Amino acid sequence: MKTIKKQLSLSVIIPSLLVLLTGLTAVSFRPVKVHHAGPGDSLLSKQAFMAVYPVFMHPRCVNCHPAGDVPLMEDEGKPHRQGVKRGKDGKGMYASKCANCHTESNQPGFNMPPGVPGWHMPPADQKMVFQGKSARELATLLLDTAANGGKSREALLQHVSSDPLVLWGWNPGEGRTLPPMPHAEFARQFSVWIDNGAYLPD
Repeated sequence: MKTIKKQLSLSVIIPSLLVLLTGLTAVSFRPVKVHHAGPGDSLLSKQAFMAVYPVFMHPRCVNCHPAGDVPLMEDEGKPHRQGVKRGKDGKGMYASKCANCHTESNQPGFNMPPGVPGWHMPPADQKMVFQGKSARELATLLLDTAANGGKSREALLQHVSSDPLVLWGWNPGEGRTLPPMPHAEFARQFSVWIDNGAYLPD
């Protein structure tokens, strides 16, 4: 009788233990879902654009992207002296051509004429005005291929990452302040904006 009772007890206990262990395994080894930012991450995209927005609003950018046809000077955004104007191709008008003073490199000295190869403003038919734009207005402008010279999102990223005129902003010569973040971080944040859908900030 004792042997029969032990066998009966074991026949009940062992299946119960198997059920319990199965349940514990399911709980312990259930995959954990990790949420990664993807191409549709609107919040991350908007945050990235707001991070780069102060760079676009800095004098190193705004001075050549003004609301009017006269480029601006220095950190105060003074109208350019010598009567310089944009011109049809963005390279000045008549005898006042950008290249007359803005050569292929910065001239030595405090607030002397800066330079990189091909110094110019945006052309008259695609002025790309940054001055006075809200973050949302600026983002809309940058993405507008009719206004930005036909640049795709990938081309925009290439432009802010390697164009000599953009890079000059972080090497502007003596007497000029730098944008509010390093260029590498600016390019990275711009890439985050683009890669996550280029959402317009609120």
